Amino acid sequence: MNSEPQILLDFAALCEALNGRRIPQTGAGGNHASGFSSVSIDSRTVKPLSLFVALAGSVQDGHRYVEAAFKAGAVCALVDESKLEDKSLHLIETAAQYGACLVAVKDTLRGLQDAAGAYLEQFPNLIRIGVTGSSGKTTTKEIAAAMIGREKSVVMNRGNLNSETGLPLSVFEVRSHHEVGVFELGMNRRGEIAELARVLKPGIALITNIGSAHIGILGSKGSIAKEKKNIFAEFSGSEIALIPADDEYRDFLAQDVKGMVRFYGTDKPAELESVRDLGLGGSEIIWAGEAVRFSLPGKHNLRNAIAAVAIAREAPVSNRAIREGLAGIKPLFGRSEIFEGRVTVIQDCYNANPESAAEAVGFCDDLEYGGRKIYVMGSMLELGDTSEEAHRELGRRLAASSADRVFLYGKEMELAAEAFAASPEMKGGRSGVSAFHTNSITELSRALEEFVEDGDLVLLKGSRLCALEQLTGMLVAETASALPAAVKGAV
Repeated sequence: MNSEPQILLDFAALCEALNGRRIPQTGAGGNHASGFSSVSIDSRTVKPLSLFVALAGSVQDGHRYVEAAFKAGAVCALVDESKLEDKSLHLIETAAQYGACLVAVKDTLRGLQDAAGAYLEQFPNLIRIGVTGSSGKTTTKEIAAAMIGREKSVVMNRGNLNSETGLPLSVFEVRSHHEVGVFELGMNRRGEIAELARVLKPGIALITNIGSAHIGILGSKGSIAKEKKNIFAEFSGSEIALIPADDEYRDFLAQDVKGMVRFYGTDKPAELESVRDLGLGGSEIIWAGEAVRFSLPGKHNLRNAIAAVAIAREAPVSNRAIREGLAGIKPLFGRSEIFEGRVTVIQDCYNANPESAAEAVGFCDDLEYGGRKIYVMGSMLELGDTSEEAHRELGRRLAASSADRVFLYGKEMELAAEAFAASPEMKGGRSGVSAFHTNSITELSRALEEFVEDGDLVLLKGSRLCALEQLTGMLVAETASALPAAVKGAV
């Protein structure tokens, strides 16, 4: 049995795809390798036979870690052409010292992406599926992969490795036995979706929704729709665009798409016979005559499931695979996780924007629950010029909610606290309900510890940087040992 690592791409193909210059021009690199078997952008994760991509970020310059990468076993480093003349880096000499090689390009980020695209070309029969949207894309991807994976060999991004670097790195996980690739495309800047679509070239592409996430970067929902629509930019005629039928931008998203456009989400699939809400337990779904328990709670997760079904039908897979995928899915970190101890905690703090915050509050409002409801809301970040009004609107929404107490965390939430206090509900003397605001996570923890009682329901909702999951361990107390490592011993 051959235990040698598989060569993903040889150096000649790499240079051709990137229009790169290999140094030295001849020779196989370290240990006479003809190519690389893995890719890393972090010298700490380099393995033997790795390609190390030196990215020049705003904080760290990867070129300063080339030697560390070679020490760890990298056989090649992708470097910026302009860095070769930097005498402090000694890149050429270092490569020679370790018997490795360099591939010099004008832009190493573009080089990483082009290398991933060239690698994918080796798998012409792979069904490539792309998922993007303002919210729900990771959950939709996971559900779709769970369904398709019941009948086909599937590869997908791990977690939310969906960025300008995360997607290309994920693409290198594709192997010859994979039949379907389900990949999430995220966005942190203008033009990023088009770049990722150029790498993936999806045959099936779905948009979950157009919301206000990242509106601070792009300026308006219209600009967000334009950016997300770029997931279809590489279509040439036979590809399939899946668009939410009830989205306000549906017609814009469908316009001039060079492929088949299919809308999903308004008319329920014929196979979806009924849905029974189980509250925190998710839903019971009758699909094609058989009942299945879908454990993710809330209407928003049902929408994600319907989006995933739209993808699974195009793969295609059977109704049995769809049912089994629905039944097998579990909450991801920070997304509708339920922890039960002396209190019940809904940990939904991976991301936050006006739409997802309103959904979380609405879900808790509608929930039949015997104890008190406590809403802990962290700042919604990256909203740009819309931030002030968005936080004020959330404050008004919380004042009209069924919360027994509201806790607000973060500088931006000062505006929510003001709007909460000035709302008609509060001025009308809504009995016993108030909002506590702080910018200190320690102060927030202490306030919650003093207020929370056994049997309460606590919602934790905020942007990722708020890290509200720090509170979960303290809140559930005696079941802390059963929590994910990320929240054990918090606060």
